[in-house]
Amino acid sequence: MNSVFIVLPILTLLMFDLGLTLRLGDFGMIFRNPKAMCMGLFGQLILLPLVAWGIVSMFHLSPLFVIGVMLIACCPGGSSSNIFSLLAKGDVALSVSLTAISSVVTLFTLPLVMQWVTAQVGDQMGITLPIGNLLAQNLLTMLLPIALGITVRHFWSRAAALMERVLSRFAFPALMLLATIFFVQHQETIADNFVEVGACVGAFLIGAVLLAGGLSRVFRLGSQQRRTIVIEVGMQNAAQAIAVASSPFVFNDGRIAIPAIIYALLMNVVLLTYVGVLKWCTK
Repeated sequence: MNSVFIVLPILTLLMFDLGLTLRLGDFGMIFRNPKAMCMGLFGQLILLPLVAWGIVSMFHLSPLFVIGVMLIACCPGGSSSNIFSLLAKGDVALSVSLTAISSVVTLFTLPLVMQWVTAQVGDQMGITLPIGNLLAQNLLTMLLPIALGITVRHFWSRAAALMERVLSRFAFPALMLLATIFFVQHQETIADNFVEVGACVGAFLIGAVLLAGGLSRVFRLGSQQRRTIVIEVGMQNAAQAIAVASSPFVFNDGRIAIPAIIYALLMNVVLLTYVGVLKWCTK
């Protein structure tokens, strides 16, 4: 069975679940709290791709993995970041708004950045990016489910709360299911490249988190806002990256998803450790 028939439905459900947590007012925080919002969006949409490109330039990765690392850098957000912000006693309203706006903006920044990346390294292996297909897939599996979730919450708030309660429990196991499927399918490739790709992905994750924290301090954001921005920058939408990599309509190569799979595992370990340290320090 082609894994795309599992990946795309899971991504669509996760985006619908995200929509159930959002209100139209969440998109307006950029006007109510522009400093923190602009810092967060800068970290997600500009800092992450720049850090990722700088990191991959220091490693001798296959073009497939370079594209994979850049792909995960272009997929910020996800409802899990809101939960992590809550656990870290961060600014949950800021987290929700950043997730809302970045999830929509990424639909258009992702094709632009990945078109450039593919042009730089993809020719070596004949990899091209059908940008029209990518835009259509993003609209169908991300924008429409998010919009549907927002609509359900607006008109049927009780039903939305019930559905969100069920689906939120499904998010993490679904991501682990995706990771397991791809580990099984590509276990030899992962085993042969795990050290180098893992080191690259780990350096990218740590570098992005440290820079996000540092810039938040430079711009003198409050401690709650700093915690949220660190989490928002570190927490990537691995399901989206896996879907783009493996989709027969876009890259159609599961090997490109391997950096996203490794990142999904590392980011949970690193950010749970971060939350644990914060809790220990505030005792």
